[in-house]
Amino acid sequence: MTADPARLAGAPLPLVSLASTQGGWVNLAREQGRVLCFVYPYTGRPGVPDPRGWDELPNAHGSTPQAQGFSAAYGEFRNLGVKVFGLSLQGAVWQREAADRLALQVPLLSDEGGHFAAALGLPGFTIDGVTYLKRLTFLAVAGRIVSLRFPVDPPAGDAAHWLQSLRSM
Repeated sequence: MTADPARLAGAPLPLVSLASTQGGWVNLAREQGRVLCFVYPYTGRPGVPDPRGWDELPNAHGSTPQAQGFSAAYGEFRNLGVKVFGLSLQGAVWQREAADRLALQVPLLSDEGGHFAAALGLPGFTIDGVTYLKRLTFLAVAGRIVSLRFPVDPPAGDAAHWLQSLRSM
């Protein structure tokens, strides 16, 4: 996985189909129009402890408020002609639970095998043998990344950041 996310600008999206929490499969490279994808490391679950050392990692927390921000603004993104997705390495069942519990309008995509992340060279980190993606958000048009935000800080403000940027495009 790449250490320099800036090199992703201009990169083509890989032809990888990803399981969606809204059912079926999504291939971001084949989506028409503008696609905004927020990549996040991990969504926790009530009653399940976070990975060891999670609280000490900068910017590790925030996936739930980030997803909720995009979900709350989903209609605004659609009005701007932008399709929004969330993506992590977590399995589809785990993501589905989070999407249902949080009543997310935004589809979450599972790259459980890491094929999309590896093909694109997304930055990640490992804890106790488990790999997680670093938080970043990209805008793609016609299957190619045209804009990128890294780091995403604070995660809760990511949707507002992108709405402002998209309105001026």
